[in-house]
Amino acid sequence: NRTACIPSSSSEFPEGFFTPQERKEGGIVIYLIIILYMFLAVSIVCDDYFLPALEIISECLGLSQDVAGATFMAAGSSAPELVTAFLGVFVTKGDIGISTILGSAIYNLLGISAACGLFSSVVSRLSCWPLFRDCLAYTISVAAVLAMISDNRIYWYESASLLLIYGCYILVLCFDIKINQYLMKKFSPCCTCFTKAMEENAEQQPLVGWREEHRSLIRQQSRTDSGIFQDELDYSQLSTSLHGLDEISEDHPSVFTMPEADMKRILWVLSLPIITLLYLTVPDCRRQFWRNWFMVTFLISAAWISAITYVLVWMITIAGETLGIPESVMGLTLLAAGTSLPDTVASVLVARKGNGDMAMSNIVGSNVFDMLCLGIPWFIKTAFINTSGPIEVNSSGLTYTAISLICSVVFIFLAVHLNGWKIDKKLGTICLALYLIFTVLSILYELGIIGNNPTRVCGN
Repeated sequence: NRTACIPSSSSEFPEGFFTPQERKEGGIVIYLIIILYMFLAVSIVCDDYFLPALEIISECLGLSQDVAGATFMAAGSSAPELVTAFLGVFVTKGDIGISTILGSAIYNLLGISAACGLFSSVVSRLSCWPLFRDCLAYTISVAAVLAMISDNRIYWYESASLLLIYGCYILVLCFDIKINQYLMKKFSPCCTCFTKAMEENAEQQPLVGWREEHRSLIRQQSRTDSGIFQDELDYSQLSTSLHGLDEISEDHPSVFTMPEADMKRILWVLSLPIITLLYLTVPDCRRQFWRNWFMVTFLISAAWISAITYVLVWMITIAGETLGIPESVMGLTLLAAGTSLPDTVASVLVARKGNGDMAMSNIVGSNVFDMLCLGIPWFIKTAFINTSGPIEVNSSGLTYTAISLICSVVFIFLAVHLNGWKIDKKLGTICLALYLIFTVLSILYELGIIGNNPTRVCGN
């Protein structure tokens, strides 16, 4: 069994500010400070710009929480993975896209679910159909990708089939309500979760009828139609009382308004540079003047998320190399968490608002979108740029990757079902334990302790 050679993660990034010796003598502290600041920057972008823009998009298109989470939210928060995939195909000519996307898939499913359960102060109820729909789509996507790279070659028709699978997924989302209603009627006698969903749907019918009657009035004054945000102090000044319907909602306070709590004031002062930079470059669609610019806000905030995530992963890579953390451990832990930070922040924020369906659909839907992130650059390369032959990829460790991804999807679905279809601290603890088990097994496999896949960093 020959030991495989994998390139160093730092080879995919520019050189750092300091030499290796300077980093060991104290320069590593600068990198750690930048890492913490990037975490703060991503949370500000998501909270102040990305999620409010998503709320208005969902309202204008009439999307439910889970569909919005599986489409626009997943696409925006997964922008770093798309950039990474293009870099891997067109710039570095390596397998960084495959390793980053497939390597962080388990973290996306179990790690982010654990974060949503542990860091959310409210218990969020979940629906059967959205989670089943997204898990099934992800399983099909994973099977398709693994089948494509099993022979270490990617042809144009294989990448086109990956795009076709995602197109079918979007088509299902377009008719999501009708499919959901059909399945609830069909399987409600033998499935209690569908029965509960039908009862909840029936209880909400009067509210739906009332909202249809006052649709135009509400759309002019409130952004809470799709239910993403319910914090009236932050996102809406509209009274929930019927008598407040003819009151004009006040404009959102400026981002330069200093918070009242001491700890929030400290964070506000520290984050003032990034707040100013975002204020100058991204229109704040929460304010009436910029409300119609929500698509611009969404796109620019997604670009900022990609840029910040790139810097974050760059700093984490150099810090891990300086501290002597093995490449396999870095790729499965810190780098996986770094590239998935936007998904983590966005999912936790909406879970804390009590929108469990949106959080879970973003978690699984992001992974489905990640498979598309592989298909787009592969198709462009094989169909338009290099039509003479297929793309060569390295599929070492394919069997273990397939087993891990499929098992993680099954485990998250079973964990949610056994937990009574809700996101709470119990589910978070279960997902955290499962994630740690999968991570330990993956590290042992990558180090060659179990299985026949010993690896080493090239040049070492």
